[in-house]
Amino acid sequence: MTNEPIDSGQPAQHPVTATFDLLGDRLTLTILRHAFVNHTRRFNQWIERTGAPPAVLTARLAALVDAGVFVRTPQAAAPDRFDYLLTDLGMATWEILVSVWSWQREWTAEGALHPDLVHDACGHRGPPVLMCRGCGRTVTPRDTDVDLGDDALWRFASSGRRRARAPVAARTDMRFDEVMEAIGDRWSATVTGLALAGVRKFSAFRTAMNMSPTTLTERLSRLCDAQILRRSGDGAGREYRLTPRGRALFAIYAFLLSWSALAHPGAPEPGLRIRHRECGADLAPALRCRGCDARLERADVRFEPVPQAVLDRLA
Repeated sequence: MTNEPIDSGQPAQHPVTATFDLLGDRLTLTILRHAFVNHTRRFNQWIERTGAPPAVLTARLAALVDAGVFVRTPQAAAPDRFDYLLTDLGMATWEILVSVWSWQREWTAEGALHPDLVHDACGHRGPPVLMCRGCGRTVTPRDTDVDLGDDALWRFASSGRRRARAPVAARTDMRFDEVMEAIGDRWSATVTGLALAGVRKFSAFRTAMNMSPTTLTERLSRLCDAQILRRSGDGAGREYRLTPRGRALFAIYAFLLSWSALAHPGAPEPGLRIRHRECGADLAPALRCRGCDARLERADVRFEPVPQAVLDRLA
């Protein structure tokens, strides 16, 4: 399936902003996860599996259709009802889902509730590692440089207005609370992204983002409480460094940026690039199996859902 660009008649939103606004959402990630893991395609199935209010689920599905992630097709037996099928662009979100799953699995207590990732060829179960598709080497944040245009962060943070989202009660299988601290709103996403780019000092964060001291302090404090950043020093020497838990978010950011370019091919240059030092090229992220070192494609892996009896015991 292919996705057609949507012409809304409105000024184009910054592509990276549009990506974080669309996918930086607990319910949206859960919708996509069920589409991949359980092959969910019908509205009533998502209602049953997420517990989301119908109006809220309708809004999320509509946003995903508008973005070209799903296509809505009439059901053969009931033309007034619809299936929501992943497009090629929707299929391309699988690496983002795997990266979020990997972080949740390794760095949160709720990780045991998430489906198991299995590499069919070697049988390895568990999180993969990030690699450069261009040169084949494993990649960590320390192996990259982030290039920012002069106004890239301002355009990211000020582009358009994110629509208010109704709160959704979290089920045991959709509590993405901790990863949402990093990617769930533009300011937190920008602060975390800057930290991944090597920014540490309060003054440097403020200069880069043109953010009020009060708002920046609040975001930094939240990220410290979430153990994504660690505060050290006092006064002018105070620094905010990524914890191991925070550095592990790098793969999520890499795949979100990569998907943004795929989803908005005609958009102006976003002014935000991750360069892989080893090969000198812009990072083209991919996943590698920890068991056999093979590069993973979507058809190479499967998710095995946690048995309902286990979820019931852990609820």
